[in-house]
Amino acid sequence: MKKVVFEKTKKTGRNDRFLVTINIMGSSGPLRFVVNEKELVSGVIETALKSYAREGRLPVLGFNAANFLLYHPNAGFDALNPLEPIGSYEARNFVMCKKQEYSSKKEPQSELISPKSNGGWKAWLNKSFGLKILSH
Repeated sequence: MKKVVFEKTKKTGRNDRFLVTINIMGSSGPLRFVVNEKELVSGVIETALKSYAREGRLPVLGFNAANFLLYHPNAGFDALNPLEPIGSYEARNFVMCKKQEYSSKKEPQSELISPKSNGGWKAWLNKSFGLKILSH
């Protein structure tokens, strides 16, 4: 009897669904919801943002999925392609974070070599840790 049921579901073309866990950087805990394996990564990000807002979590993230990236925690530093189906990654756990925004007027610089800091690394260290490092 099990074979008949399996064959019917295969013929109807029903897509498999699975539970995903998404950890959002800066949030207190993960989101869990069921997705279709054919759903695009961008759609999963939208669903995560809606679920996050519906639960009233902080900080407020907004609803623009284009401002966020989804990562597989064990796959390195490359973000998932938003136009790929989520099922193609064969993963259930993900990390979502906001894209870094850089102004077009100036290049991002480290605080250590910023021309605004007059004292170099000593000034940065004093500012960061509240320490006094005296020069010779």
